[in-house]
Amino acid sequence: MSRYRDVALFFLLALLWGGSFVAIEVGLDYYPPVLYAAYRFDVAALALISYVLLTESGPFPRSRGDLAAIGFSGGLSVAANNALLFVGQQYTTSGIASITYSLVPIATAAVAALWIGGTDLDARGAIGVVLAFLGVGLVAQPDPANLGGGVAVGVGLISVGVIAVAVGSVGLRTVETTFSSVALTGWAMGFGALAIHALSLGLGESQRLPATAPRALVPLAFLGLFSSAVAYTIYFTLLDRLGPFEINLVSYVVPVVATVAGALLLAEPVTRFTVAGFAVIVLGFGLLKRREIAAAAADVRFPA
Repeated sequence: MSRYRDVALFFLLALLWGGSFVAIEVGLDYYPPVLYAAYRFDVAALALISYVLLTESGPFPRSRGDLAAIGFSGGLSVAANNALLFVGQQYTTSGIASITYSLVPIATAAVAALWIGGTDLDARGAIGVVLAFLGVGLVAQPDPANLGGGVAVGVGLISVGVIAVAVGSVGLRTVETTFSSVALTGWAMGFGALAIHALSLGLGESQRLPATAPRALVPLAFLGLFSSAVAYTIYFTLLDRLGPFEINLVSYVVPVVATVAGALLLAEPVTRFTVAGFAVIVLGFGLLKRREIAAAAADVRFPA
């Protein structure tokens, strides 16, 4: 029964994260992009920190490692990543944004190999990383005559955000913490929200209260409560049960959800280049993680 529950949670996570790209697309009609990202994590941090304070006995950061972890997660994975994602998605569809975001496991493996070593990034794995980024190029379809605007700019910004996530994730591995992953996520979201608000002010965005129209409130509530607070709780639950390789496969279900939802709900176009680029990214992931895939197929787990 627990196996079926894990499968259900896996696909619920994919639905929540895939739907987030559509919610971003809708909400951008009502908010400046960086302010919108800040509001997302205001809601998420309030929900998750409240949950942690009510359920955990040691919810507060107590060491330098805790503060460093909040800095890596909140400064890079939350603030830098989401500011770039929300700005970049002004230029793309939700499907293209989610496909670009599927680079996260690949970029994380590459950053880990360069920073902390210990990862088995051989020649075929390196080819996989290169293929993945070429796949993103296919998705972006850059026009040399118009590099200052259009989809290429959006994909470029989101790709930088992906690298921020990768650096934040690997940096997190270099510090020791004294509290739970859920508590870390809650405090990181709180710190990230403050950082994004400061960035919004620094960029001169028009500051406004959240819009009261249902079409604006529903995406914001979905982003803050469901695709952030609830989804990250599911993620850490499955990470503990399934391990990092299996849970990271959700990155390749999310773009399917986002692309289909964007096409059905927002009439977003899906081109042959979009599909081909995603296929090349998946191929790159397959080369990079071929040993883990073979082990999973044989129902054998590698040591962490």
